[in-house]
Amino acid sequence: MRSPYLIDGPTCISLSGGRTSAHLLFMIIRANGGIPAGTVILFCNTGKEEEATLRFIRDIANHWNVTVVWLEYRSDSEFEVVTFETASRNGEPFEAIIRQRGGILPNPRSRYCSSEMKTRTMHRYLRSIGFTEWDTMLGIRADEPKRVATFRRNPHPETKDEMVLIPLADAGVSARDVGDFWRAQEFDLGLPNMNGKTMHGNCDLCFLKPAHQVYSLVAEKPERAIWWAEQERQAEEFAHGNGCRFRDERPSYQRMAQYARQQQDMFDQLEESISCLCGD
Repeated sequence: MRSPYLIDGPTCISLSGGRTSAHLLFMIIRANGGIPAGTVILFCNTGKEEEATLRFIRDIANHWNVTVVWLEYRSDSEFEVVTFETASRNGEPFEAIIRQRGGILPNPRSRYCSSEMKTRTMHRYLRSIGFTEWDTMLGIRADEPKRVATFRRNPHPETKDEMVLIPLADAGVSARDVGDFWRAQEFDLGLPNMNGKTMHGNCDLCFLKPAHQVYSLVAEKPERAIWWAEQERQAEEFAHGNGCRFRDERPSYQRMAQYARQQQDMFDQLEESISCLCGD
């Protein structure tokens, strides 16, 4: 049986900054004896990643001797190649896309943040270096059935030029397998692993995370809420209803910060995250 990790054409490896996508990268390196020519590894920084995530991307490149291209969205659908040292850390790319959209915030029904800051930013970069048709390998595990089904149903979610591949799912890899892998490594992502999930990962207070998870992160570090609350405050000048809140069916980020100060917790502990292209 042919290994799902083998590469035989122009390929983009999407590195989200989580343990799963990093495990995928390792398996690709091992299966191919390195990174084949015509393959690029991309990390798209939103400016709202935890510092530990940025260090992890840097460490991956150093420990595994690979080149990771760091990208950030810029206004007017542009991008910039950055580095660990120059990467945004105060939400600048995220604010740029919000301003580009007239100040209207993304929400579960209009998740333009991921598509613009990550997917389309990667596509713009790939085309700028001469890619016309390519495969994109995403770190999606076999135990993520909704995400697996999405890409099985439509492997060309943005453009026919791109074929999305999910090698970990094809290989039957689970969160337990990823956890076992990282426990055996000499370095790791410096964020807690809770039953195979990294609640601190990706954008720190992403609105697709369950409310109780966002609340816990605010209670742990109240300053996390400042940027998100400010975006909602500014959006009130441009929009109403869904457009001025990341999630209109639950308390605002400002309100969550107030609950945390008052040590009130009233959120459903069983609520699940909403699937997104950001990945783990």
